[in-house]
Amino acid sequence: MATSPQSPASPIGRDTVRIDGPHKVTGLAKYASDFHFPGMLYAVPVEATIANGKVITLDTAAAEKMPGVRAVLHHGNIGKIFRSTPAPGFDRVCLERRPPFEDDAIRYWGQYIALAVADTFEVAKAAADAVRATYSKETPNVEARLEAGNDPDVVFTAYGPMERLQSHRGDAAAALESAAVKLDETYITPAETHNPLELHSTLAVWDGPMLTLYDSTQGVINLRSVLSQMFGLPKENVRVISKFLGSGFGGKLYPWTHVPLAAAAARQLGKPVKLVVSRKMMFQSVGHRARTQQRVRLGASRDGKLASLQHDYLYHMSMADVYHEDCGEATAYHYSVPNLRVSFGRARRNIGATADMRGPGAVPGLYATESAMNEMAERLQMDPVQFRILNEPKLDESLNLPFSSRHYVECLNLGAEKFGWSKRNPAVGSMKRDGLTLGWGISGAAWIAGTFAAEANLELRDDGTVRVSCATQDIGTGTYTIMAQLASQKTGVPVDRIDVELGDSALPDGPISGGSLATSSVIPAVFKAADQAITSLLIIAVTTPGSPFLGRKLNDLALEGGRVFVKAEGSDRGMAFGDVLRNANARLIAGNGKAEATAFAPNPKFSKHSFGCHFVEVTWQPETARLRVSRVVTVMDAGRILNPLAGRNQIQGGVVMGIGMALFEETTYDPQNGAPINSNLADYIMTVNADAPPIEVHFLDYPDKEINELGARGIGEIGLAGVAAAVTSAVHHATGVHVRELPVKIENLIE
Repeated sequence: MATSPQSPASPIGRDTVRIDGPHKVTGLAKYASDFHFPGMLYAVPVEATIANGKVITLDTAAAEKMPGVRAVLHHGNIGKIFRSTPAPGFDRVCLERRPPFEDDAIRYWGQYIALAVADTFEVAKAAADAVRATYSKETPNVEARLEAGNDPDVVFTAYGPMERLQSHRGDAAAALESAAVKLDETYITPAETHNPLELHSTLAVWDGPMLTLYDSTQGVINLRSVLSQMFGLPKENVRVISKFLGSGFGGKLYPWTHVPLAAAAARQLGKPVKLVVSRKMMFQSVGHRARTQQRVRLGASRDGKLASLQHDYLYHMSMADVYHEDCGEATAYHYSVPNLRVSFGRARRNIGATADMRGPGAVPGLYATESAMNEMAERLQMDPVQFRILNEPKLDESLNLPFSSRHYVECLNLGAEKFGWSKRNPAVGSMKRDGLTLGWGISGAAWIAGTFAAEANLELRDDGTVRVSCATQDIGTGTYTIMAQLASQKTGVPVDRIDVELGDSALPDGPISGGSLATSSVIPAVFKAADQAITSLLIIAVTTPGSPFLGRKLNDLALEGGRVFVKAEGSDRGMAFGDVLRNANARLIAGNGKAEATAFAPNPKFSKHSFGCHFVEVTWQPETARLRVSRVVTVMDAGRILNPLAGRNQIQGGVVMGIGMALFEETTYDPQNGAPINSNLADYIMTVNADAPPIEVHFLDYPDKEINELGARGIGEIGLAGVAAAVTSAVHHATGVHVRELPVKIENLIE
C-alpha cells in the first residue's frame, strides 16, 4: 500500500536535495579517472595530423626506447579487435563502428593511429609526441555549405533504416503555391561540440578472461554489449562501472575508440591501463552535433491558418559512419497543417563521427521551424503566440493518433502572463529600458516521451533500511535521488534511509541515460520490484510463528510508513518492517521488477511527447554593439514532476545551453587541413555565469498515466528545445535583423 503521490507524506513532487551531493562536495564521489590500481599504466593516443589520406609509415622507435614506455601499439601489433554489430532496442549502439587501427585510411583530423603506454602519464604523453608518421595526403572536405549526397530513398542509420521522405500528407507543394501568404527561408546551425566538465576516460582491468571497465559512460549496459563483441567475450565476462559522471550531454552515450584501445592495451600488457581523452581530443574523436542547413516553406491563409509546411533539411556526417540528425522529429505533429512534407539529405565530410547532443535532432529542427513560425506571424501581422494557438492540432496529424497528454496552449498562455507579453509593442526597436533597446521573443518546445526497457531490485533489510539498485547511471541529472524517492514512495521509508546502487552492469539491466527517458523508464521497474518485496514481507508476517499477524489473510495487511499493519486497525498499531524480519530471523527480502520498452514501439495507441515554451528578453545597445539575454520565462508540460528542485535545475541548465547555442557555440574546421580550429575552451565560447540571466521556470504538472504509474515524463532535453529561436526572435524585435544562421554574430547586427 504505497503512499498516494498527492499525499502530504509522499516524497513525490517535493523539492528534494540530491542524496549524492555530500559525496560530490567532499570528494568522496569517484569518477572513472579517479580509480587507481597497483601497477596501473597510462595510455595516450597518437593522432593523425591530416584529415584525408593514408598512413604510409609509422616510426615508433624513438618512443619505444624511452625509459618507462611499455609499448607503442598500432595497426601491426594491437591484436584482434572485432567490429560490433547493432541490435534492436538501443543495444550495441556504437557511432564509430570501425575498430581503432583497423586500416591505414585517415578520414578525419585527430583519428587515432597509435597508442603509447607507459608507467606514468607524462612519459606516455612524451612517447606519443615522439611517434612520427608519414602520409599520402588528399585535400579534406570540410565545406560548410551542404549539398545532399547521392543517397537512396531509404538509408541505414545508427538506429536502423530511415526513409528520406520522413513524413508527408496532402500536397504541400500545391498548397504552398496557392497560399495567400508564403515564407521560404533557410536556417543554419553550426557544428557544436560536447564539452562536459569531466573528460572521457576509461580504465581497463583484465582478470583472466574477465574484463572490467571503469568508464565515463551514459550507458553501462550498452557499453558492455559493444565491448563484449569487440573482444569476442560472453557478456557475463564484461563488467562496466560508472558510479559518477561529470555530465555527458549525449557524447558519452555510446563507446568511442579510446575504450577498446584501453582494453586492448591492458590485455596485451597484463596490467590495468587508464586512458583519459584530452580536452583538445574531445573536439575530434568523441562526437559532436552535426551542422544543419534547413529550408522551411510555410503557406498560410490571411487569417493565419497554416495550409502548407515543407521542411527539407541537410546535415553533415563523417565519411564512414551513419548517425542521423533527426531535425524533422517534431515537425510533423507540432502544429495543425493539412499539407506537409519533411525530408532530409546527408553531406559527408572529413570529420569525426557526429553524435547525439542534448536534444538531438529536435533542437536544431525546432530552431528552424519555430523561427519560421515567428517570421510567418510577422508577415501575417499576427501576435506569434496567437498564431501558434490558432494552429493547435486536435491530434497528432502525422500518426492520426490522440496525444497521451498535451497542454501546449496552456503553456503559451501561462508563459505570456508570467512574462508580461501583453505589454509588448511589436514595432521593431520600440521598447526601451534604462537606455537600452529591448527585444522580446517566443518559441515553442517539444520532446519525445516514453520508456526504455528496465529492471530493478529492491531489498527490505532488517535494520529498517532499503536498498534499490539498477544498472542505469546518474550523469548529474539526479537519478540517485529519484530512485530513492521512488523507493520511499512505495515503502514509506525516508529518503535518507534508502541506499541506491547505480552505474554497474552487474546490477539488473537498466536504460541508457539518453532521450530524457531514464527516469520514466525506471519508475515501473522499481515499483514492480517494491511490490514483489512487499508481498514477500507480508507473507513472512502472516506465516512466522510469534508474529502478531500470524494467521491473517495476506490482503488484510499493508505496508505504509515503513510499518506493517492490519488495514482495519491503521498503521499506528503496526510493526516496523525491520522488526518483522528480525522476528523471522531474516536479514533481508528482495523483489525484482521488469518493465518493457514503450518508446519507439510499433503500433502505438497514443502520441507521447512533452511540450513547452520559452519567452526571452534581450537588451541591445547599438552604440557599443552589446547584445545580452536579460531574462527568460519557461513553461513546461512534462507530466508529473517528481522532484521540482532538480526539475527546475534541469530546465534552467537547458535554457543556459540554449543561450550558448544562439549566441556563442560553433566548432569551425580549417579548410586546408580539416582540423577543428577552436578546439579549446578559450576559443570555443560557451555560456558562463556572467551570460546566464534570471530564468523563471513553471511546470504545469499534469500526470501522463500512459507513460507510467506516476505520469512522469523526462525533462532533461526539452529545456534546450526552442530557446535559440526565441532568442533570435527577440534579436529581430530589438534590431530589425532576421538572423538565420547561428550563432548570432555582432557583424550581423551592425551592417
